[in-house]
Amino acid sequence: MKIFLTGGSGYIGRATIGELVRLGHTVEALARSERAETAVVAAGAGAVRGGLADLAVLNQAAARAEAVIHLAQAATGEEDLAAATAMQDGVGGGTYVHTGGSWVYGDTGGVRDETAPWHPPAVVAWRKAVEDAVLARAADGGRPVVVQPGLLYGGDNRLIDAFFVRPGRETGEVPYIGDGGNHWALIHLDDLARLYAAALSAPPGSVYLGVGGNGPTAKEVAEACAATLGGKAVSLTLEQARERMGPIADAFALDQQLTSAKAQRELGWTPRHTDPLSEF
Repeated sequence: MKIFLTGGSGYIGRATIGELVRLGHTVEALARSERAETAVVAAGAGAVRGGLADLAVLNQAAARAEAVIHLAQAATGEEDLAAATAMQDGVGGGTYVHTGGSWVYGDTGGVRDETAPWHPPAVVAWRKAVEDAVLARAADGGRPVVVQPGLLYGGDNRLIDAFFVRPGRETGEVPYIGDGGNHWALIHLDDLARLYAAALSAPPGSVYLGVGGNGPTAKEVAEACAATLGGKAVSLTLEQARERMGPIADAFALDQQLTSAKAQRELGWTPRHTDPLSEF
């Protein structure tokens, strides 16, 4: 299958390109710079020069493909929806896989699945309108699929490293928020790449959570990372976390327990990394 992919130079994108190529697919990937072009080519894809704002480029690349995987993170909901629309128009009846995220469900109050109500923190509240519009294309003959990854670990892990591990390298202290008893719904990079590949065969209008096993608490993650660094885990109040991290602190403070049973049942996908603490 010929696949067009955005976000290919990022750590999720490079892993996904590698998985797609391993499965025998041909991949073209968006590259907004010479550095990004080098990265996607090294991962095994052909490069398409342009950015998410280049709607004609997105539309034409999608029209050449049999499926599209949209991984790139847009600056706003409006930009994300415009890019998604251009690519869905281009790929027509081919599968279009859109990236969402698990944070949209807010505190889950126990183990929940894709039917849980949305209670998103402000930092991801914009996703609702975009995902609704993407999925609505199923009624017009499109093949939209939404993948909602949990919090990533493994590989070049930017979020956890940037906000928790990297400061610990400098101070010897790895933070968690409050009492740290809130659960994090995690997924390993390699498992997520496999899920994106599996989603290419999903029924139109499907939504899949991408998480791997029972999530540990934020304090357990902080303690595991601190042990690796030879430091210690320390508590921050939510106010202190907001000062250090900005509005994303409210997302890190969520208590989420989520299941990927639907993806496992419908796509034959099974997470292989189910013990994140040992890997941290």
